[in-house]
Amino acid sequence: MTERYTDYTHLLFEYPEERILKITINRPDRYNALDTVGHKELTYVWREVDDDPDIDVVILTGAGKAFSAGGDFEMVEKITQDYDTRVNIWKEARDLVYNIMNCGKPIISAINGPAVGAGLVAALIADISIVAKSVAITDGHTRLGVAAGDHAAIIWPLLCGMAKSKYYLLTCDRLSGEEAERIGLVSLCVDDHDLQDKALEVAQKLKGGAPTAIRWTKYALNNWLRMAGPIYDTSTALEMLGFGGPEVREGVAALKEKRDPDFPRGPNI
Repeated sequence: MTERYTDYTHLLFEYPEERILKITINRPDRYNALDTVGHKELTYVWREVDDDPDIDVVILTGAGKAFSAGGDFEMVEKITQDYDTRVNIWKEARDLVYNIMNCGKPIISAINGPAVGAGLVAALIADISIVAKSVAITDGHTRLGVAAGDHAAIIWPLLCGMAKSKYYLLTCDRLSGEEAERIGLVSLCVDDHDLQDKALEVAQKLKGGAPTAIRWTKYALNNWLRMAGPIYDTSTALEMLGFGGPEVREGVAALKEKRDPDFPRGPNI
């Protein structure tokens, strides 16, 4: 292992074979929920990956039963209470999307369990997304009481169309892995026991390809996302605006108490 990855605490790095890097979000006791340290690591590791001359492709997955449960309650509550934290997380949320997009190496997500918040960002912004059949996908921002920022506005309409995007982002309904594949939200859906092998198989195929041609193809295709950058920036700014309001406080309380939220009536905007 190169020295560049030794200082990470919430990410595990392995080489399943030469020139393939596997990154595992590694807090299985917390369903790989991200605290401020983990959120920062997941955001900026892609710059390290981009600069690493010894790898051609990356697999991203989660330890244990989850891919990543997103930000943990402590981090979310701090965002609602502290302006500086909110601003810092806004920057990291923005950088996470753009860093994955701008990383020259192709990234495969092996979605082995629940993927929420930043976890869902990394899972769906990845170049090739492979989900296990048992996994249900949901973007729960509006249930939390904030706008669907993070990544949804920049990529869901491109992946599965505006009608499906609006339905799932406004209602927070769950999609099965098979339904996510059917509507185009993910690249592939496979049996649970085949997930990691399939991710490695795809990684081997990419590693055996023409590296510059693959990286330039990724760059060109991601210009669709770059054109949607202003849409994304707006959604993330509105998400952070919501973190300072009353709806998210009720949303967090409802999640902690495992009940349906009773949101206050807001202004007529």
